[in-house]
Amino acid sequence: MNHYQHKVQYYETDQMGIVHHSNYVRWMEEARIEFLTRLGWEFRKMEDMGIVSPVTAIEGKYKRSAKFADVVDVAVFVTEFNGIRLKLRYEIRGSAGELLFTGSSEHCFTDSDGRIINMKKEYPAVYASIAKQAQA
Repeated sequence: MNHYQHKVQYYETDQMGIVHHSNYVRWMEEARIEFLTRLGWEFRKMEDMGIVSPVTAIEGKYKRSAKFADVVDVAVFVTEFNGIRLKLRYEIRGSAGELLFTGSSEHCFTDSDGRIINMKKEYPAVYASIAKQAQA
């Protein structure tokens, strides 16, 4: 499990100071980018290697609202990784630990031409780093 923290900005809220629902998906993306960075596979580095990781599915359930100036914690869990498809689960919690949102995202890996690639065969070091997280 990996953690990413985000301080809720004013522009992410509505007139009542409640976070707009679309921001939870953005925070999932920020946490995924940070997760890969901590593994040593920054997005720019992967793109320079010719690896692209598009989203193929996304899902979320809202439990409670985050508000302006809250600091939320986004936990990222690798639930499945076979070298072609990566499935992640997210838990977003408020500063008191209360569960605000649960979600998941699925990703594949392609080359810059959009051809699906098998990370286990074509990029074994990247594969090993991510696969280790699925076992943690």
